[in-house]
Amino acid sequence: MQDLSAVQSDLQCRNCAGQCVYDPSQQALVCSSCATRYGLETDRDADAATEFEFDPDAPEADPIETTQTRVHHCETCGGDVVFVGQTLSERCAYCDGPVVLATSDTGYQTKALIPFRVPDRDAQRAALDWVAGRWAAPSSLTSVVSGARVAGLYVPFWTFDSEEAVNYWAKYKVRRNKRTVTRSTSGALRIRFDDLLVPASPHVTPLIRDGILHDFDPRRLRPYRPGYLAGFGAERHHQSVAEGLDANAEDKDLLIRNRIKGHVRKSGVHDIRYTTGTSGIRYRRILLPVWILHYQYDGTPMKVVVCGMQGRTFGERPFSWIKLAGYAALLSALTIGFGLAWGAGGLL
Repeated sequence: MQDLSAVQSDLQCRNCAGQCVYDPSQQALVCSSCATRYGLETDRDADAATEFEFDPDAPEADPIETTQTRVHHCETCGGDVVFVGQTLSERCAYCDGPVVLATSDTGYQTKALIPFRVPDRDAQRAALDWVAGRWAAPSSLTSVVSGARVAGLYVPFWTFDSEEAVNYWAKYKVRRNKRTVTRSTSGALRIRFDDLLVPASPHVTPLIRDGILHDFDPRRLRPYRPGYLAGFGAERHHQSVAEGLDANAEDKDLLIRNRIKGHVRKSGVHDIRYTTGTSGIRYRRILLPVWILHYQYDGTPMKVVVCGMQGRTFGERPFSWIKLAGYAALLSALTIGFGLAWGAGGLL
């Protein structure tokens, strides 16, 4: 990210000297004063999908850099959100906690991002539609959420590629007459992982990743430019590549075990052990857009998250215990009625 003064100059309208913000609906910078539009397309947009090779036995090539930017440090969750342009916030985009303002940040250079395509009004509407469709939700929930604050944020992610040469040992169960017998097996397979999407921040929860961001299309990536962040917050990359790979280890282990189960093609596969030789590691440091809507219900903080690319929505919600009790009573009545009708039919 560029120096603060340079960013301010880049975002100044050439027509009236006003400040510009990024408008997702126009996919461009738009002057807040005179509405002049500035496109952000470049001849090198296709290069944003470039992947970078990583050798675990060599020093990392990415230097850590310190820049003068508007940094909001959350006093509740510890998140650091960077703002460019003149947009400021008094609340954390991740947890809605209070923030304190600083003017420097240390992190790794952002390689690329996918710009916002969903404007805030559409994100608010998507959140309300999601809430309205919740089963057994309190009747007042829609009105509570309609007054909630929505924050636009670019969150840091990795994409990882690798080739895995796997040797495995496992057990499985078979039926022999009336007995279940355990057998052992072993084998080898090669697995190619392509664009595994990995959060690069502890603040990016499974709600954000698995709920709305699991469909990643590298063709939407664009080279990092401050203009895309104008009017939005962003968390910088603070993980090294090695740390990112460590963060992906648990998910990768689960994927490998599932591939082994499919390779064995037996039921009851268990006690899986394996070794793997990893090669061909490639990565990207990217930012992905999300809208986070914070609200409180009966004093409990909750949030609804909307993907800034296509509007997919997922979130946290309360239940109405009165409605749940009513549904349970209705289900019990239907079950009893069905049982009586079935019994009466059997007597005829």
